[in-house]
Amino acid sequence: MTVKIGIIICDRYRRCAGGKCFRSLKNKEGAFSIYTDQDLELVGYTTCDGCPGGNIEYAGEEMVKNGAQVIHLATGLVVGYPPCPYIDTFKDFLEARYDVKVVVGTHPIPQKYHDMHTRLGTWDDPIWEPLTAPTMTDKATRISYN
Repeated sequence: MTVKIGIIICDRYRRCAGGKCFRSLKNKEGAFSIYTDQDLELVGYTTCDGCPGGNIEYAGEEMVKNGAQVIHLATGLVVGYPPCPYIDTFKDFLEARYDVKVVVGTHPIPQKYHDMHTRLGTWDDPIWEPLTAPTMTDKATRISYN
């Protein structure tokens, strides 16, 4: 079975070529590790269009029209400085409007971001645990994504 995936990245990384997301999709690492026995096909990749997410509505619609069964909100929304304040809003809207599963995260959190957010205490609040859990891999993997 092939699962069709859409990825929405934070607009501050709009020049990102997608290397970490595509690598983790191919290797089924980070948030893509949930698809162990499934083939994956990328059917959309775009930005949110900047705060407060002007492209979320259009991107979600386009991805679902292209067959997306799951939309991943990229790891950059969690690891950026500051993390995206709209993650829950994006997730709730996409799931309600398009009846599509939304997963927070793509590639494993790079170690350099893990270190800085630990130092800053960004993720100390328990509300962050479900948002970081899909991409919080072992240290060796995090280092490989630096």
